[in-house]
Amino acid sequence: MNKFKRKLKRSNKVCRFIYYVIIIGYVISLFFFIKSILNLTGIETALRIIFIIFFVLYLIMYSFINLLNLLRRKYKVLIITSIISLIFIAIFSFGAYYIDIIYNNLNNMTESKELVYTSYLITLKDTEFDNDSTIGMISDESDIEGFELAKKLYSKEKLANSISDYEDYYIMLNDLYSKKIDAIFVPSNYITLFSNEEKYQNISNDTKVIYKYSEERKNEDLVLSSNKKFDEPLTFLLLGVDSEIDGLNANAAFNGDTLMIVTFNPTTLQTTMVSIPRDTYVPIACRNNKYSKINSSAAYGTNCVIDTIENFLSVEIDYYVKINFKGVVDLVEALNGIEVDVEAPTYNADKYDGKMCEQNSDREFGNKLVCIEPGLQTLNGEQALAYARNRHLYIGSDLDRIRHQQQVVEAIAKKTLSFSSIKDFQDILNAISNNIATNMDTNTMLSGYNVVKNMVANVLSGEDLLSINKAYLETYDLRVYLPNSYSYTSAQGYYVDSLKDIQNALKITLGLEKEEEIKTFSFSVNEEYEVYSPGKGYRKEQSVSLFPSFIGKTLSEAEEFCNENGIKFDYKYVDPGDQYYNSDVNVGLIGDQSVNIGVLLQDVNELTVYIVNSKAAISDEPSTSDESDEEDSKNDDSEKEEEIIKDLIGE
Repeated sequence: MNKFKRKLKRSNKVCRFIYYVIIIGYVISLFFFIKSILNLTGIETALRIIFIIFFVLYLIMYSFINLLNLLRRKYKVLIITSIISLIFIAIFSFGAYYIDIIYNNLNNMTESKELVYTSYLITLKDTEFDNDSTIGMISDESDIEGFELAKKLYSKEKLANSISDYEDYYIMLNDLYSKKIDAIFVPSNYITLFSNEEKYQNISNDTKVIYKYSEERKNEDLVLSSNKKFDEPLTFLLLGVDSEIDGLNANAAFNGDTLMIVTFNPTTLQTTMVSIPRDTYVPIACRNNKYSKINSSAAYGTNCVIDTIENFLSVEIDYYVKINFKGVVDLVEALNGIEVDVEAPTYNADKYDGKMCEQNSDREFGNKLVCIEPGLQTLNGEQALAYARNRHLYIGSDLDRIRHQQQVVEAIAKKTLSFSSIKDFQDILNAISNNIATNMDTNTMLSGYNVVKNMVANVLSGEDLLSINKAYLETYDLRVYLPNSYSYTSAQGYYVDSLKDIQNALKITLGLEKEEEIKTFSFSVNEEYEVYSPGKGYRKEQSVSLFPSFIGKTLSEAEEFCNENGIKFDYKYVDPGDQYYNSDVNVGLIGDQSVNIGVLLQDVNELTVYIVNSKAAISDEPSTSDESDEEDSKNDDSEKEEEIIKDLIGE
């Protein structure tokens, strides 16, 4: 051993130093590299094991061979292998660094297991709150912020006010604004949830917070709907968070205005996407399937939205992804712009000289307005967000906005894998991770590696990145009467055959249904070719019907309608002075009805109509009893004369 030490000590000091430094640097960098690649569960597992074995064997060989070279004072091989080892150390260091960036960014996308839930007690700004004030509260005991924490807040502040129970936030808000109640308990995200309703668009300025109560609790929305990986067909729900700040924390509220369902098949690389208009009138799952606008389900949490959409589309949602639209600016900038064919305004088009103009990402007008010329072009971040948000310059309003959002999402998806440098990739990843939250865990996201690899292979071979099928739900206008709030709301009904076609398309993408083989095909050069869009053009059966008006119609018409629809029917005759009397309707016709016009037909079980029995006498001066009797006698004689004449002419 002493002889060995003496020989080693007589070797070149510089070479000996290089030998020691290389071994230490190699071991440390290899350790972190192995630690990093072991995190990449499911990605090229065999290849990762081969790499680890190879680099460990190389370390052993370098250490042993170059130790002999030092003892023999042969330094040429030592220098060459040390240079190679330095290259490996650099690869390990950069590899571990970027792998950790990817892993941490993916990990940041998963919503937190714990969240801070908050309940607020709010009033209108001009309302004085005291012990005599009445407070509105949601009666649903499963509502954490609207019921559970509201109860605790009530006790904590030692309130003694009377409580009015409500099943619906919008009805409760309506009563607050009409001052039927003085204050209400609302969830922490109430401004985001309700400010997109026209009536409550200034809710942040209209209201003030009196008390609040917060608790950190288990994230009730972090429910893994599925344990599927990316090698199986999947269904995603994209939820829009229209925030005014960049970034997206795990407790960010979404307003339900953007609901996009995407089915994806990793084998065929086919995708079907459908956006559900925010005002679509559907049964809300967490409210005993009571009909309401679909975006109202967001007030009751992600699970309520998922259950409602699953029932509506008849597909199981595997994962949800919350997307902050403010982050679209950063993402598109990281992609160096996206190519979009901007649709020309179709409503009030001359307002901005034919341009599409929208407020910027900070919702500023004036000289901050973002204006875009129509046509195919490359949009920057602010332009892409403005186009995705705008609906007031298009006749289809929200329906047109949905199409524009699909255009932007499709353009981003196609551009995402086209980065040209590691710096571009890092910018893209940062923009995505900061503005996305999901219930997918990191290992599930990593399982998409093979799918991404196939997409890249498609791009390199000149094929499409994805085959994207954009579905379109045909809708119609509904002006629904809400009995509880004594008001009307503008909603959208849908056509049943359109929905069925979309449901079928989603199932075909998922491999649950077989695509019907097209056996005939016709083409004409005189007709513009239109790409098939599931659901588009189907307009037969309407989803719901509204109760009609029978005022001014006959008794038989109302009775026949009720018999056809299984509604219990009754009628009453009314005279002047009765509350149901209608002076504008002729005698013998229906003057009023017990069911309001515009109520959902399916909610009506019985109807009573009120028939005008007689007309009130109209005279400038009241007549005496004798004059009245004389007038009646004249009328009787006149009627007899008319009957005689009719008999004579055979009528």
